[in-house]
Amino acid sequence: MKAAKVWSFPLRRSESQQGRRRTARPNENSVGQHFDKRRPLGRPSMETKAKIAGEQLRLARLARGYSLEEIGERVGATRQFIHQLETGARSASDDLIAALADELGVTAAFLGEPIPSTVRPEQCHFRGHITRPASVTSQVLARGTLLDKFVAAIEEHLELPEVSFPDLPASSAEEIEQAAEKARRYWGLGTTGPITSMMRVVENAGAVVTYFGDLSERVDAFSMDRRRPVIVRSSLKESLCRQRFDFAHECGHLIMHRGIQTGDRATEDQAHRFASAFLFPRGAVLREFPRGRTINWRALFQLKLRWKMSVRAIVRRGYDLGLLSPAQYRTANIHLVKTGQAKVETYDADGTLPIEQPELLPSAIAALESAIPGGAVAVGRQVGFAPAMLELVTGASFSDPGPMPDDPKVVRLRPL
Repeated sequence: MKAAKVWSFPLRRSESQQGRRRTARPNENSVGQHFDKRRPLGRPSMETKAKIAGEQLRLARLARGYSLEEIGERVGATRQFIHQLETGARSASDDLIAALADELGVTAAFLGEPIPSTVRPEQCHFRGHITRPASVTSQVLARGTLLDKFVAAIEEHLELPEVSFPDLPASSAEEIEQAAEKARRYWGLGTTGPITSMMRVVENAGAVVTYFGDLSERVDAFSMDRRRPVIVRSSLKESLCRQRFDFAHECGHLIMHRGIQTGDRATEDQAHRFASAFLFPRGAVLREFPRGRTINWRALFQLKLRWKMSVRAIVRRGYDLGLLSPAQYRTANIHLVKTGQAKVETYDADGTLPIEQPELLPSAIAALESAIPGGAVAVGRQVGFAPAMLELVTGASFSDPGPMPDDPKVVRLRPL
């Protein structure tokens, strides 16, 4: 399948057309409120202390990766006092609110308005070490929640692709194989050939994808099953095959585990099986997998180049479908370890298989900037983000342009 340019941006000024949605199913190839700065710290204040929205403070703190003690040191407060602010036991002066907002990259309005989080545990799916620290989980979840808020604000000004993830509950191996095949057909991908771009598959299905570059290696990817799904991947794992598997894994959660809390071994194994079946369908494996008494490594690496799937995952796929015996499977994994390919295989780091880059979110930001100079920062400010926080959750760079116009244009993003 050829890869085509994904997004075009016809401007639409009619508010009545903003809510219209495309009905065609996507395929892989179609792809604020502004507050003035408060007076400087140290200047006498006659204002009364204000109640701070503790959950908002905690959300911003976790997103920035600060402990209670670290943010306290930055604003001249104790760990205990910051904790009391987050629990609602204490109030804060305008000066302290301004200092916290400045350090956290949010507006004073963000910290002053209690906006209850609607993100539920069963909507959040992590791919990575089950034993990852709670602090890492909290940081990723906080950033994902803030990205979700920004995307929701974007949709007040842009018409993004229709969300189109099928709901296919599955748990047994056979059910998962069938779910993967049904998902391919649903998105018009067929079941006989490789997927050119997993990034375009998930983005054209309506998911917003971004990378977080400073997260722990214990998190490979993360997804949120929201009204518009969000998928986040760590940029520390620079392998196309692992990236594609991560995206297919998150697709498995979004398709099979709607309303189910994941993270246990059973649901992770199910998402693994879905990813393998989605990337390399059963019928194609039975046709192309090399048979023989010994492992044909040359043929396996040719399959890697064709299907953009790691040899380790291809070997497991062959084993799952009965094409390798337990002894052959064990021998193959020992060989990969002994040859230093347990994590980084041949073709992973030589530029042969370049990483797929997000297109939808950067294109949405570019469309905002094209329609209204500084529009992305102004939209971020509407949900209480200063440029620093906006950069953190989107990976883009911004300058502060000033407030948003009262009558912004509506821009539609649609595949060609």
